[in-house]
Amino acid sequence: MSKNLRGNFKWMAVVGASLLGACGVPGDETTASGDELAQGAQELAARDVSVRLSTAKATFGASEKASVTVTLTNDSRHAVKLLKWYTPAEGLEESLLQVKLNGGDVEFTGPHYKRQAASEKDFLTLAPGESLSRTVELGEVYDLSRTGSYTLRFEVATEKLHGNSAKAGLLKSNDVNVWIEGRAAAAKPSDDPTSIGAVTFSGRCSTTQQTTILDALNAASAMANDSASYLNGTPSGTPRYTTWFGAFSSSGWTTAKTHFAAIKDAFDTKPLTVDCSCKKSYYAYVYPNQPYKIYVCSAFWSAPMTGTDSKGGTLIHEMSHFTAVAGTDDHVYGQSGAKSLAISNPTNALDNADNHEYFAENTPFLQ
Repeated sequence: MSKNLRGNFKWMAVVGASLLGACGVPGDETTASGDELAQGAQELAARDVSVRLSTAKATFGASEKASVTVTLTNDSRHAVKLLKWYTPAEGLEESLLQVKLNGGDVEFTGPHYKRQAASEKDFLTLAPGESLSRTVELGEVYDLSRTGSYTLRFEVATEKLHGNSAKAGLLKSNDVNVWIEGRAAAAKPSDDPTSIGAVTFSGRCSTTQQTTILDALNAASAMANDSASYLNGTPSGTPRYTTWFGAFSSSGWTTAKTHFAAIKDAFDTKPLTVDCSCKKSYYAYVYPNQPYKIYVCSAFWSAPMTGTDSKGGTLIHEMSHFTAVAGTDDHVYGQSGAKSLAISNPTNALDNADNHEYFAENTPFLQ
């Protein structure tokens, strides 16, 4: 176990003996028709797919769910594959909507996931002329605390929607205007947490899971300390740095150094909570504005403790997402995508959680 936690404190082994995650709430699936689309439902073509937004009403009171229907249609003469993460197929798992109030951006408050690199199972197929329609609730993942006229638009990069197989561009919908009365954030049910030392477990983590998590926290702490020590060295274009963060610059090195100093401090000194309630196939997720609670999902349990896409690395990934730590985003997933991002866009690589994880895991080993 790491000796870097709380000075000489170690994550304690479990001898014996929540917040539930917002893992996406699917809406109703329908085949779209003109009659089903309410105000503001014109179709805007973009590449092979078009997208339309509609609402059942123009005003939502504070006690009503502010729902919007998103409809994707294949306008081409051939089948198209779309990456489900960037569609409403399983709810709003990403910030797919541009939401504005009085011209200003409304915060996306939904979870940030660590996923495996996309495979065939992560795509859906639309036949020529086929539509996918889902009704989603804005208040679950956007800040609707203020009363006013909100402007909504679906907006996703086409290369994300098509799994990086499309030319760069944006798939945009029509704009929809709705009046929404401010409401408190949706409450999430919790259970009776269990604390072991400085770590709290929620979501009914079993004794075995608690032990595994404590080992993973030690692995993450060791990675964070190693990364911080490495970046405290002489700034230069080392293979380890350039592989994951792109062409060397002193400002880029400073950004990485600052991020890992904050990640190290969080593992060493902050009260952490790990929730075991997520059953999705992903590794884990967090709500960036709710430090320091990490929700672990199905893939976490089968991951190795260290090495590529490990349990310890997953915790590094998620810790970097907290706005109080490094505030990273998810631009790409997987080592291949992370390496390509470092070459094409070092700025985004320094903002990508997987790039931080792979730098910390350092597998394959790089000097």
